[in-house]
Amino acid sequence: MLNRTLDDRYTILERIGGGGMADVYRAHDKLLDRSVAVKVLRSQFTDDEEFIGRFRQEAQAAAKLSHPNIVNIYDVGFDEQAYYIIMEYISGETLKDKIDREAPLPVETSVRIAMEIAEALEHAHQNNLVHCDIKPHNILITRSGRVKVTDFGIARAVTSSTMTNSGTIIGSVHYFSPEQAKGVSVGAKSDIYSLGVVLYEMLTGHVPFTGESPISIALKHIQEEPRLPRELNASIPPLIEAIVVKAMHKDPVARFTDIGEMIADFKLAQNYLRDDHTRRLSHTDFPTQVLPTVTPPAEQNNARHTVPSNTPASLLNEAKLSKPWLWGILLFVLLGSALAAFLGFGKFWSLNEVTVPDVVGKQVDTARNIIISNNLRVSVSDAFSDKVPAGQVISQQPEAGTTVKEQRTITIIVSKGGEVTVVPDLRGLSRRDAELQIKNSGLKLGRVDEQFTDAAPADTIINQNPRPPAQVTKGTAIDIVISKGTSPKKVSLPDFQGSLLTTVATQLDSLKLKQGKITEAPNDKYPPGTIISQNPPPATEVTEGTTIDFSIAKGVPGAVKRAVVQVTVPDGSARQTPQALQIVVTDTNGRRVIYEGSHKPGEHIEKTVEGTGQVRIQVYINEKLLQEQTI
Repeated sequence: MLNRTLDDRYTILERIGGGGMADVYRAHDKLLDRSVAVKVLRSQFTDDEEFIGRFRQEAQAAAKLSHPNIVNIYDVGFDEQAYYIIMEYISGETLKDKIDREAPLPVETSVRIAMEIAEALEHAHQNNLVHCDIKPHNILITRSGRVKVTDFGIARAVTSSTMTNSGTIIGSVHYFSPEQAKGVSVGAKSDIYSLGVVLYEMLTGHVPFTGESPISIALKHIQEEPRLPRELNASIPPLIEAIVVKAMHKDPVARFTDIGEMIADFKLAQNYLRDDHTRRLSHTDFPTQVLPTVTPPAEQNNARHTVPSNTPASLLNEAKLSKPWLWGILLFVLLGSALAAFLGFGKFWSLNEVTVPDVVGKQVDTARNIIISNNLRVSVSDAFSDKVPAGQVISQQPEAGTTVKEQRTITIIVSKGGEVTVVPDLRGLSRRDAELQIKNSGLKLGRVDEQFTDAAPADTIINQNPRPPAQVTKGTAIDIVISKGTSPKKVSLPDFQGSLLTTVATQLDSLKLKQGKITEAPNDKYPPGTIISQNPPPATEVTEGTTIDFSIAKGVPGAVKRAVVQVTVPDGSARQTPQALQIVVTDTNGRRVIYEGSHKPGEHIEKTVEGTGQVRIQVYINEKLLQEQTI
């Protein structure tokens, strides 16, 4: 596709990504002189009417959306068996790249990104379009930090992380909803669930469910509850955790009523986070609390003297106390409870301060002992890391060198080692599809070898290392061996010496050989242009397609030149009378007749002539010039 121009307008410049059913390229729009992204349907789907219909219809539906957090779609077209969509080109990275590099993301950043995704989904839902495949890979982040949602409503082809139902693609297994896993109809609340999973991954650095196969992960979406986000990241506020839990409820009815309700909670969370930084609450954002029943003014007098029949006698006696006493007792109980909790949590009355030790890179037991020995508490969480060995501390909070009060809790993140994944079976796939499978499995391409084989078509994978179903750490290199097709036949190389170079082309073609490098060498034994040597030499066995180099004779100044003159006597009369043949040579020694004789019509004569310098050879029949050549 590279350097190809679609519809004489969009010139393909480079490949920037791809999925199961399409590849994405950066292109130049010659008409508007701007960069665009071009999504091209893969060639294996161009004859599938169902794919083509969905590709067009759903792309056109997505093109109707216009929102600052949605990638704009400019055009849909077809050019020489290529179905394509022209989209806004985003210079930045995917949210998945950001998560892999920085996770867990700060709470404020996670909420902001999730809110922008939600606003994009709200616009889509208002236009009766459900995304069905919300995941970090489909979220783009511009260099200025703006979030852009892409791939609206466009079905994804089957990969190791994509589930199907009766041939219909319904989402990516780590992020789709339980109803998608069951294969039932989906709606806007499925997008809410997937957004909850994305927020979960941003806050914790992990997807809620993992498994050895897409089916096992799908079953977990249906049957199991994920670990609470605060178990993986203690810095997550309870309010944010509540949003994640509600969005990921397995029963769609128990989730947010719509994406607008989720946005409202995000705004509440943002107010909370801003107020938390300034140690105050906004007057409009009171925290959750228990309040007494509010009695309307007209009923207060009657309510004051009404006592439920099941009220204990002790409370009836307390009700006789005066109002100041009642408030005093209540205040005393509250202060006592608060003081007990305050003192029970740790030595917060202590004025002693300690410096947080550096435990990053240490074994978890050693790190725990160091922290405790400094009169501090320890909270341990774990996370996958392919850079830090299992059991060692990846990071700590607060950071080393920070001064804190005694008994402050220090949170350490301990490595579980690299995340393990199952090696996919690549045998039989094309190289392009194999590289896609490797990338989708979190692995990378290793050494690539090529071999001739009669058992597999060219450009298909015939072997790999490691082989499935091995389990390896994500990021492991997978070596592949690619078929070069049927092994070419071998031929015995003829001896071309003494032949003119202009006459061997046909012979090379018949042997499926190629003419290679031509060099000239002075030689007075062969006429100029005659082959005097070849490489490989004669009788060598070579494979079809081998290149043959030749050395040809070059004339030597002052040397004797030789040439073979071939003449066929023409029919000069109806009586077939003999014709007078004469061969004349003109060179540095002058003009001379080197042959003269009488021959019948049709007779073939072959003579070798010699001369020095520029040699001109003329053939006469009955004193009329028949042919002429110069050597």
